[in-house]
Amino acid sequence: MAAGDSDQVRYCARLSYLCLKFSLITYSTVFWLLGAFVLAVGIYAEVERQKYKTLESAFLAPAIILILLGIIMFVVSFVGVLASLRDNLCLLQAFMYILGMCLLIELIGGIMALIFRNQTIDFLNDNIRRGIENYYDDLDFKNIMDFVQKEFKCCGGEDFKDWSINQYHACSAPGPLACGVPYSCCVVNKTAVINTMCGYKTINEERLGIQHIIHVRGCTNAVLIWFMDNYAIMAGILLGILFPQFLGVLLSLLYVTRIEDIIAEHNKLNEGLLDGRRQGTDVEFAGVGCCMCYPG
Repeated sequence: MAAGDSDQVRYCARLSYLCLKFSLITYSTVFWLLGAFVLAVGIYAEVERQKYKTLESAFLAPAIILILLGIIMFVVSFVGVLASLRDNLCLLQAFMYILGMCLLIELIGGIMALIFRNQTIDFLNDNIRRGIENYYDDLDFKNIMDFVQKEFKCCGGEDFKDWSINQYHACSAPGPLACGVPYSCCVVNKTAVINTMCGYKTINEERLGIQHIIHVRGCTNAVLIWFMDNYAIMAGILLGILFPQFLGVLLSLLYVTRIEDIIAEHNKLNEGLLDGRRQGTDVEFAGVGCCMCYPG
């Protein structure tokens, strides 16, 4: 290729059209099917959740979050599948820009959460308190909270006293749970039989006096400390979330560029054919490049 033609074809001679097409179709189809699976799981979970009297808050309903995530993944990936099959530049660019915007929003959100760390922790604690207030009315939140308190050896959001806002665990409540915490807060010996009343009358006690009975630290700080102690796992999770989106943007960009090069090369060839016919001369086909193999 001559030096003057170096700006005409950016990736045409370097990347295979079929390779890029197959890669983008595979990428989009995988996430399309994954989005359909997430959506199906969310719908099933929501149907099961509606059998019980639970809350409407999206934060407290993982099924709602799964449904929203599944819809986004399904729709965006379907646009990618359709665009890559039809070689539609408008759809390809829409797919690329949507993925890029999602990636940018996630990065900005993560950076803002780190910059405003105290406000982020307060936001989490407020939402956990909302969940604790309705602990026995929302089975989704109850299961999640019990799991977190057991696995991270914590109790409540900010600390164990958060449980005093629950109508059954408040010290003014008439039942046996009054002024206590759920058994998932208790320090349990794995060989011992679980005592579901081990948190009885602990809310009004001092931390040092009950730390051998229940976990006194809050779950927000416990989870954050675990993340900092396991930074390699955290980095792997972040990479697993962000890298596939970056790969989709990169594949889309290369494919859009490839198609634009092919269109430009064919337009140039057609112009050469027209000029050759007008002048009554033969057209030189040497050097037309790999774009001549573009399927019709």
